[in-house]
Amino acid sequence: MEHLYDALILTTSGIGKGRLERLKQVFGDARTVWQADSTELRGAGILSTRELENLLQQRLLQDPETVFASWQAKQIGICSQDEADYPPLLRRCYNPPPFLFYRGQLPEDAACLAVVGSRHATPYGRNVARSFSESLSRYGVTIVSGAARGIDAAAHEGAILGGTPTIAVLGCGVDVTYPPENRRLIEQIAQTGCVISEYPPGTPPMAGRFPARNRIVAGMSLAVLVVEAAEKSGALITADLALEENRDVYAIPGSVFSDASKGTHRLIQQGARLIGSVEDILQELGLAGTEASQRTPVKLTATERRVLDALSIDEAKPVEALIRELDMAAADIQVLLLQLELSGQVEKDRSMRYIKVARE
Repeated sequence: MEHLYDALILTTSGIGKGRLERLKQVFGDARTVWQADSTELRGAGILSTRELENLLQQRLLQDPETVFASWQAKQIGICSQDEADYPPLLRRCYNPPPFLFYRGQLPEDAACLAVVGSRHATPYGRNVARSFSESLSRYGVTIVSGAARGIDAAAHEGAILGGTPTIAVLGCGVDVTYPPENRRLIEQIAQTGCVISEYPPGTPPMAGRFPARNRIVAGMSLAVLVVEAAEKSGALITADLALEENRDVYAIPGSVFSDASKGTHRLIQQGARLIGSVEDILQELGLAGTEASQRTPVKLTATERRVLDALSIDEAKPVEALIRELDMAAADIQVLLLQLELSGQVEKDRSMRYIKVARE
């Protein structure tokens, strides 16, 4: 409950870590700061008139007992930088968040790898992110990403298939779903892994919060893998933050004709480790030679295999093309594609085109 008062004060406009620590030195703890009257707070000489007004207004709007009960009902935890559960690599970073809000289970001594890339991912990029993340997860690597559209979502999906809990770092409150189409994915991560944010519950997504989120993604990871990134991708910000923390940056090459990989190729030109296989990453992380958990083989019928063989892992294909190529009825093709999608063998994009899911 004590951390609740720290969090409430830190969410007051104008009051950051430095001022809060100075206030606690004067008053003893955050609860006493919160309960102090305006004369005592003004007499401390730490807050400006505007900051003092903001804090007094915050106290009128936020009842600690009600807030705490709401967080408990939503199964939201809070962890301070001084607690043992706080991610150790993140604690050693420059400017780590003083508190982490989370749903799920914070990782213990996990070998974390950040997997990031474009929100406007190509089928190739999503396939690579999902395939590599699934394989790495089977080797016990914890995949960290931002639960955004595109590469982030594919990385989390692959990690869930691999069985090792995955971590989603949000640029909003952990009880706020963004983007909305990833609601089911984020809930699944909260149930099997962990959803983390430095922002208090209820904080809405805003553009300026996502670059700050990226420093947590990079900071709690041993290295950052950039799967697909355009020249001005947010993934490049995460890569730069990783380098500032003396973390390795890996990059997977794409097509020289694809704008979606131009940023990735520039990283490789600047010295990022070119990654061609999961084994490359395992060697870099010192995990080569460990055993992966076994995937249960999916048994396909002859017709399902025929449809799957007609698809590519690089380029999505519309249903109409499959109908012509396989000379099958549209209704039959649709049923087979649905069965393959449910078994994780194919996926469809927003244009209802299908691509074979890559297997490392």
